[in-house]
Amino acid sequence: MTASPAPSDAHRTRTLVTPEGLALGIARASRGARAVALMIDVAIIVFGLIAFQLAIYALADGAAEGTRFDPDAMPGAALEFLGILSVLFAFATWYGYFLVQELGPRGATLGKRMVGIRIAARSGTRLTPEAVIARNLLRDIEIFYPLVTLLVLTFTSRQGENVGALGWVVTGWFALFALFPFFNRDALRAGDIVAGTWVVERPRTRLSKVLSAQGAAAAQGASAVTGVRYDFGEAALSVYGEKELQTLERMLRTAPEDALIAAHAAICRKIGWEPGAGDERAFLEAFYAQLRAKLETDMRFGKRKADKFS
Repeated sequence: MTASPAPSDAHRTRTLVTPEGLALGIARASRGARAVALMIDVAIIVFGLIAFQLAIYALADGAAEGTRFDPDAMPGAALEFLGILSVLFAFATWYGYFLVQELGPRGATLGKRMVGIRIAARSGTRLTPEAVIARNLLRDIEIFYPLVTLLVLTFTSRQGENVGALGWVVTGWFALFALFPFFNRDALRAGDIVAGTWVVERPRTRLSKVLSAQGAAAAQGASAVTGVRYDFGEAALSVYGEKELQTLERMLRTAPEDALIAAHAAICRKIGWEPGAGDERAFLEAFYAQLRAKLETDMRFGKRKADKFS
């Protein structure tokens, strides 16, 4: 199971089919939210790199003054070597910032988390390193390479050199990819199509208030329909984590009966339980209550299970 947000806009509502066979409603992120998130991320990286470089220079200037490591007295070859290291550090920071955060359990950078969106695989499976690397490499080809080229051409033109039609070619290149998300209903950019991803609104994964005291959740796992008592062992409860717990709680509150039947069948397959019929809600209520109790107990001992992949 995966978390299913309440879609904020009907035309952005999509259906995600999980590997367990559940069809869950999600909301794709708006184009504006994606643009704002990218600007925040770029600002964080740029200001972080500038601050780091200034701090290193100030530290070296103060600690190495009067020695052969003094930046003002270093030979040209040594300064070139430091310049190469700076470029490599900037490269690692630029790509590492996106890769490390988007491959994490939240699937989002700081900018995306601030605006409430995240990356997800369109297949409903977990994000793979190959997909994240592909979409981030293509982002540079779509946006940043043409922007940098346009800045260089603008500077060159102002110096009196003729750049010919190259400026128009690069402008067309940038416009083609920048407008690409406006020509498909899921607002996918080229990197999303190649990587098999999309950007969706991020659901809240914080444990919410206790489910209403009713049914099997309040009756120690006993069903009011059949009288059967559901008691799940440690192995069954260890399969899912906080994210799946939130999905189950949301389904118990709002999902129609056929969705609960599908969820019941998926959980039974996952934990090796022989599914019955006609008592699905009681089963899910009991599973929810016992899973929540286990997760909260584990938290008190410093153990957290974010999702079924943890």
